[in-house]
Amino acid sequence: MASFDQPTHPESGISAWITRFAPLIPAGGQILDVAAGRGRHTRWLLDRGHRVTAVDIDATALRDLDDNANCQVIEADLEQGHWPFEPAGFEAIIVTNYLHRPHFPHLVASLASNGLLLMECFGQGNERYGRPRNPDFLLQDGELLQAFGRQLQIIAYECGFESSPRPAMRQRLCAARSVAQPWQLDQAPAPD
Repeated sequence: MASFDQPTHPESGISAWITRFAPLIPAGGQILDVAAGRGRHTRWLLDRGHRVTAVDIDATALRDLDDNANCQVIEADLEQGHWPFEPAGFEAIIVTNYLHRPHFPHLVASLASNGLLLMECFGQGNERYGRPRNPDFLLQDGELLQAFGRQLQIIAYECGFESSPRPAMRQRLCAARSVAQPWQLDQAPAPD
């Protein structure tokens, strides 16, 4: 059975949050997809001409991408050992349905100048609607703003209940390692 974060068809379930802000990523930009799962965002970004590093503890569902010159698949348990990515190496980092707070400083450090952090995680109160229920995997109210607001320029933030694709409490963040100029949000092309 498909789960919320790993749909049966990788092209289904692309996050509207990711599609909304992906046009701000420079064309051909190098992107890190953390906890990539079956690669729903990796594949979508590759189709749009980006270079993607997809990392997951189990990369079996990503092996068909091994021959793609624009994709690097890494099977690694990021919660054990060291963070394997260089500082300032990515124009964007995507994190959806995955929360490991010790990664927060690494995410910031791995962003290139003007790099985007796009996050979408479950929040407190989600235990009423399904998994995850463990408080270790649920963001506290405003936690993403507190974690990243002093180091990154917040472009957009959402926190609250959503009814589709299933009832859940969510937090979403789009933030940039900005170099002293505002983002031109209305210049981004509309998502597909």
